[in-house]
Amino acid sequence: MVWKLAMTGVKSRLKDYLVLFSGLAVASMTFYMFLTIAINPAFITQDVEAPSNYLNFIFTFGIVLLVIIALVYLIYANSFLLSLRQHDYGMFMMLGAKSSRIGLLIFGETLIIGLVATVIGIVLGFGLTGLVSQLLIKKLELPISHFQVILPQAVLWTIIFFIIMFSLGALRNARKLTHTPVIKLLREDQEPVKIKSRPLAQAVEAVLGLTLLAAGYFILSLPGSQIFFIIPTALITIVVGSYLTFKAFFSALINFLLRKNSFSYHGLRMFTLGQLKFRLREYTRMLTMISLLFALALGAITVGLNFDTLKEQAKVSTYYDTTLVSNSALVQKEVAKLTLKSQQTYHYKETSRFLYFKQTEFTGKPIKNAHFYLKNGKPGYRIESLPVAKLAVAGTRANNVFSTMIPNGLQKKIRLVPAAKWRELKGQNKFISLLKVKDFDRDYTTLLKIQKAQLQENRHYSYLYDNSKPSNYSFIVHFSAGFEFMGFFLGFAFLTMLASTLMFKVLSGAAADRSRYQMLHQLGARNQLLGRSITQELGTLFLLPGLLGVVDVLFGLKLFRVFLPDPYNNIWIPFTVFFILYLFYYFITVKLYKKIVLNYR
Repeated sequence: MVWKLAMTGVKSRLKDYLVLFSGLAVASMTFYMFLTIAINPAFITQDVEAPSNYLNFIFTFGIVLLVIIALVYLIYANSFLLSLRQHDYGMFMMLGAKSSRIGLLIFGETLIIGLVATVIGIVLGFGLTGLVSQLLIKKLELPISHFQVILPQAVLWTIIFFIIMFSLGALRNARKLTHTPVIKLLREDQEPVKIKSRPLAQAVEAVLGLTLLAAGYFILSLPGSQIFFIIPTALITIVVGSYLTFKAFFSALINFLLRKNSFSYHGLRMFTLGQLKFRLREYTRMLTMISLLFALALGAITVGLNFDTLKEQAKVSTYYDTTLVSNSALVQKEVAKLTLKSQQTYHYKETSRFLYFKQTEFTGKPIKNAHFYLKNGKPGYRIESLPVAKLAVAGTRANNVFSTMIPNGLQKKIRLVPAAKWRELKGQNKFISLLKVKDFDRDYTTLLKIQKAQLQENRHYSYLYDNSKPSNYSFIVHFSAGFEFMGFFLGFAFLTMLASTLMFKVLSGAAADRSRYQMLHQLGARNQLLGRSITQELGTLFLLPGLLGVVDVLFGLKLFRVFLPDPYNNIWIPFTVFFILYLFYYFITVKLYKKIVLNYR
């Protein structure tokens, strides 16, 4: 009988259950998407060229963070489920149902909903992971070919994690309902909330919160050499500062607006501000967490996108596009495919100790180099012509740079001699030819083939190969592609989680808010005004953590100046993507909240 009544209750609130069900499916889908990145062996070993200990640290930190987010998310989702069924269970107990039967019913219902949502979420995760990965690979032109969409380990760990979480949530729901008096279950939404007024303490906390935030932002602007001091110190100051800002500063701002009669006595602003005052008191911890996660998610996409700028830096950091030391048929065949801009050829004779170059060949054809420099903390390169007179002078920059362009150049001394003397010298006749192409991006693959062909022909070419522009560019392409891919994926995962968490937190209290809106409606407030009040109230709740998160990102990106030439490059792209997705969740929350609280039946 109890099960039949329960199913009837579920059917009567099917739309609300679909919201809960879809949210839980999104949670498991997001969790699976993250794990496909974190434990994808072929992707990590072959598509991401980075130190394994560095990747292990990133993914371990990410998994711990995701577990914490998912835990908080599921707590609010279970609270939403409890708010849907609390009144019904109270009625069952009042009609004589045993608390043990009710507890078993709650446990079974929560676990079944969770397991079905998890399975559906994983299946959706297959599709969304495949779709997002292909879009990223195609649109960003990432050379990623070993990413597995369906990963058995990720499926297994996702199921295990959510079974544990839903079991704990089911036990918590069952314990709470069976140990709560029936009258409280039926009338909990009508209990008054007491707020203690402490204006002096609130003022101190507000000032302290803003001060800690300012201190954290200042610490983030310190030189990158102090990274081990910056990260923990900035984390502590920004977290505590954000908490106090939500707890005291924004509350003080609302109190100020409430006292400003010309503003508050307009439409339903007094009611809206009062709602926000209660919300901020209850949501302080969650809004703090969401603002930090917002910053992490937005930062992940922004930094991931800006790894692409490393490719441009790789192209300008070396002046010549490739060095030829071979006249083989294979090499000449590939060279014929290039669109050459310039070609400088120098002949030399190699002995056991020296490399003798024709001095006359340097006349009018100086060796050029991309010289690295820092300007206002930003890296840059300027093209310089190396003095011919210093090419053979050991210890000079000209000699050091030129030596790296020649096979065995670092092991032997360089000498520049007149043409007549050069002809008299004995030794192996060799040459180097320095090429510049018109379009490096178009000829990149051909240049890399030339480099590899010469490496197979001449073992002494290995140093030139490792330090050549095509080789460095190839490494940066794979390195940056992996992090671009991860940045977009993880940013999307975190944003989905944090926005869904805020949505469920708002919706979990919607049933209790219905009576207040019903009272206003009975007093003559039109639905249009009530809807506008809801839009403004929820808009503020979404705006505040988003705004603080954006500020965190703008200052936090300074940390990446150490290895990114311009971490703020094209910052509008991730901000626009985030704004659209965040706005999408906001509109869904507003629509669902209105359906619950403006239902006066």
